[in-house]
Amino acid sequence: QMVDPTLAEMGKNLNEAMKMLEDNQRKAEEENEKKYARKDIPGPLQGSGQDMVSILQLVQNLMHGEEEEDTPQTYRLQNVGEQGHMALLGHSLAAYISVLDRERLRKLTTRILSDTTLWLCRLFRYENGSAYYHEDDREGLLKICRLVIHTRYEDYTVEGFNVLYTKQPVIYISSAARTGLGQALCNQLGLPLSCVCRVPCNTMFGSQHQMDVALLDRLIKDDVESGKLPLLLVANAGTPGAGHTDKLGRLKELCEQYSMWLHVEGVNLATLALGYVSSSVLAATKCDSMTLTLGSWLGLPAVPAVTLYRHEDPSLSLAAGLTSSQAVEKLRALPLWLSLQYLGHDGIVERIKHASQLSQRLLENLKNLDFIKTSVEDELSSPVVVFKFFREYSERDQTSHAAQASTLQHPIISTERHIYDTFNQWLGEQLAQLAPASGADVVELEDEGTCVRFSPLMTSAVLGTETQDVDQLVDCLKLKIPVLTSTLQLREEFEQEVRRTVGLLYVEDLSWPGLGVVRYNYHSDGKNDDKQEKELEKINTELLKKLNELESDLTFSLGPEFGGQRNCVYIGMVTEDLDVSELVETIAATGREIEENSRLLENMTEVVRKGIQEAQLQLQKANEERLLEEGLLRQIPVVGSVLNWFSPFQASPKGRTFNLTAGSLESTESTYVSKAQGTGTTPPPTPTSSLTKQRLPGQKIFKRSVRSSDTLSETSSVSHCDDLEKADARAPAPGREPGAWDPEQAAGRREEQEAEAGQGEQPPRDCTKAEGEGQR
Repeated sequence: QMVDPTLAEMGKNLNEAMKMLEDNQRKAEEENEKKYARKDIPGPLQGSGQDMVSILQLVQNLMHGEEEEDTPQTYRLQNVGEQGHMALLGHSLAAYISVLDRERLRKLTTRILSDTTLWLCRLFRYENGSAYYHEDDREGLLKICRLVIHTRYEDYTVEGFNVLYTKQPVIYISSAARTGLGQALCNQLGLPLSCVCRVPCNTMFGSQHQMDVALLDRLIKDDVESGKLPLLLVANAGTPGAGHTDKLGRLKELCEQYSMWLHVEGVNLATLALGYVSSSVLAATKCDSMTLTLGSWLGLPAVPAVTLYRHEDPSLSLAAGLTSSQAVEKLRALPLWLSLQYLGHDGIVERIKHASQLSQRLLENLKNLDFIKTSVEDELSSPVVVFKFFREYSERDQTSHAAQASTLQHPIISTERHIYDTFNQWLGEQLAQLAPASGADVVELEDEGTCVRFSPLMTSAVLGTETQDVDQLVDCLKLKIPVLTSTLQLREEFEQEVRRTVGLLYVEDLSWPGLGVVRYNYHSDGKNDDKQEKELEKINTELLKKLNELESDLTFSLGPEFGGQRNCVYIGMVTEDLDVSELVETIAATGREIEENSRLLENMTEVVRKGIQEAQLQLQKANEERLLEEGLLRQIPVVGSVLNWFSPFQASPKGRTFNLTAGSLESTESTYVSKAQGTGTTPPPTPTSSLTKQRLPGQKIFKRSVRSSDTLSETSSVSHCDDLEKADARAPAPGREPGAWDPEQAAGRREEQEAEAGQGEQPPRDCTKAEGEGQR
C-alpha cells in the first residue's frame, strides 16, 4: 500500500520526538541516581571499588598521618622483625584455613593445638598440662574460676546461683595484684564484690610486696567458720609493680590443706625457660594453673596469651569454656605455632636471657650512683629493677629530722613523701623521653611511693632494647641527679627568702617538680575583690612575661594544665649555682615595677580627667568675667560691632596650659613673655629594678660569681704598687748626667699612675702600706 509522504514524515518526526523525550527522561533518572550516590554513599565505596594499592595507601596514611609527623614513630612498628612477620602470617593463614572442609580442618587444628601445648609445657616445665589460648590476658583466669566453681559445686549446672547463695565462694587476691582484677572477675562471674578477699602483703617481716601467708591462713579459717567456701587463690610470680614473687611453696601447701585452687601469673614466669631458675619461681610449676604472656616476652605481635592448667575431667573443662568443639577457635594457636618453630628453643631462651642481662647491667650501674634507692627482690636473677631518687640525711640532719618527726610525725613524713613522689614522677618522665628505647616507666607502689621501673621482659623484645640503651639510661640519670639534689636543697631557702620579701607570697604546691611557686601580692584596700583579682592576674601575667625575657637557665611557667594555682609563677628545676636571693629580689623588683607603672598610668588618667573638668570650669569663669568687662552693649550683634569700631576694647589674652607632670592648669603668660613653652617640673623617673650586680663575661643571670670583685681589685692595686717600686729602684740618681731622672718628676708621674689606677670601685691605696700588708 502506498503511504502518504506527509503522514510518513509526520510519523518519523513523532518517533524522533518521543526518542528525544525518553532519552531526556533517562538522563534525568541517571543524574538523580548519581546525585543520590554522591550524597549518601561514602567516597571509597562509590563506583566499582578501589584497587589494592589505593587501599594500602589509605591504610598507610592512617597509620602515619600528617598530624603525627612531628611525633616519632612507635618502636613496635620498627622492630617487628621476621618472627613478628610469622605471627602476622599466622593470622592470615588462620582465615585461609577456615575455608577448608570440616574433616581436613579438624585434623589440622588438632595437630596445631596439640603441638603448641606440648611445646609450651616442655619449655616452661609444666608437665601434663592443657592449654587455653585467649586474647585478653584476664580471660584465662576467668575460665579457671568457672572450672573451679563447676568442680566444687556439683549441682551448679542445674541449680546455678542458688548453690552459690547457700555457700558463698571466696576468691583470694594479693593486694599487690594488678588494679581491678577482682572487680573484673566478679562482673564476669555474676558474683558480689564480697566474694573477693584482698590479702595484705607483709608489713613487719619479709618483702613488703609478698603475700602475708600467716594472715591468709587466718582469713581462710574465718571464712570457713562463717560458712563460706574458699575457692581460689591468685598468686604472683612477679608483681605488676615491683616484680616480687610470693612464697609459692607455702601457698601451695596452704591451698592443699583447704582444697583450694592455686593460680599463678607474673612476668617472672618467663625465667622458667632458662637453664637456671630461682627456687621461688620454680615452685610455680607445682601450681594448678598459670598464665603466660608470650607476646611481650618474645616480641610477637597479636599472639594470644596462654593459660596452662591441670584437670582430669574434660567435660568440666568444656563446660567452663576452656576447650571448644569449634575447630575455628582452635586456630587461635596458629600464630604461636608458627612463631615458636621459627624462633626455636635457642631463640626463645636467648630473648628471655637477654632481657635478664639488661636488668642486671642496670642494677650494677645503679649501685654506684648516690641518691638512688633500689627495690629489687633477688639481685642475682630479678628481671625487674625498681629504683627511686632519695636523698640520705647526714648525721646532723638525721638528728634534727628525728626531732621534727617526733614532734609532728605525720605532717612531715607525708609532706616529704609527697615531694619525693613528685620528683620521681618528673625523673621517670624525663628518662622515658630521653631514653625511649629503654622502656623505663613510672609506677606507684604502696610503700615506696612513686618509682621508676625497668622491666625489659615486657618491653625489650618490642622496643629492641640493647646494652647501649641501658648505658644511655644511666647517663641520663647521672645528668638528672645533680639537678634533683640541688633543687631539693634550695627549695627551703627559696621558701624562706620569699616569706621574708615584702610583696611576695609563697604558695605551697607539693605536686610541682621544681624550685617552688610564688605570687606577687597586689597592694589594695580590698574594697573591690573582683577588680583586685583582675589586677592581680594582670600583674602576675606580665611578671611571668618579663621573667621569661631574661637570659637565664630557669624555666618560668603558669604551672600544670590541670590542678595548678591561679595567678602564680611556677619555677622549674635549678642547678646548684643558683643565687636564690638575687632571684627572689628580681621577682619582687620586677613585680613592683609592673605595679608602679600600672598605678602611674591610672593616676595619670585620673589627673587628666580632673584637669579637663577644672579647665572647663575656668573657661566658663573666664567667659563670665569677659562679659562683665566688655559690658552688655558689646554683646548685642549690631550695636556691639559699631561700638567696637568707634571704641575698640583692649583685653589681655588669658590662656591656660595643662601640665601632665604636675597635673595642674597653668597660665600661658610666661609662654607669651618668653616666646617659648616651658618644660615645667622634671618628671619622676620610671621605676626600675635596683639590681646592678656585676657579672663576668658570659655569665647568665641568677648565677653565683666564682671570683669576688673585691679580691680582684685589691690584688691589682698591690701588684701595681709593686711595679711602681721596681720602676723607682731602676731609675738613675739625679745629677749624674744631663737628662737624668728627676725625683720630683718621677713622683709626679707616680701620683698620676696611681690616680689612673684608682678610678675603679676601690680608692687608691698607699704603696708602702700595701707593701707592708704583702709582707705580713
